[in-house]
Amino acid sequence: QVQLGESGGGLVQAGGSLRLSCAASGTIFSIATMGWYRQAPGKQRELVASIISGGTTNYADSVKGRFTISRDNNKITVYLQMNNLKPEDTAVYYCNAVVRSSPLATPKVYWGQGTQVTVSS
Repeated sequence: QVQLGESGGGLVQAGGSLRLSCAASGTIFSIATMGWYRQAPGKQRELVASIISGGTTNYADSVKGRFTISRDNNKITVYLQMNNLKPEDTAVYYCNAVVRSSPLATPKVYWGQGTQVTVSS
C-alpha cells in the first residue's frame, strides 16, 4: 500500500502565494508520475500540473506562469508552488501518484486525501 500525505493548503488573499507538499510513503519501487488535481464545488476534478520522473512538466492553461510543480525524488515528495492566486483557484487540491510497488507490478494510481485552498477577493 502507498499513502500520500498532503500539506500546505489554507486561506489566502488574491495575489498571494501558497506551497503545497505531498509526500509518498509505503511500498514503492518507482513512481512514474506525480501531480496535482483540484476540484471546485459543483465542478469535475481537473489536472492542475504533473511531473514525470525525468522532470518533464505539464500544466493546465489556467495556471501556466503562476504555478510551478517540482519533485524531490530522494524524499518522494512533490510540491506545488502557487503564486498570484486568484479566487477561481479556490478548490480542494489532491495529490496523485502512479506507483509501481515492485519491478514487475502493474502501476497503480493513488490519491491523497485533499487539502483545501481558498482564495479571497
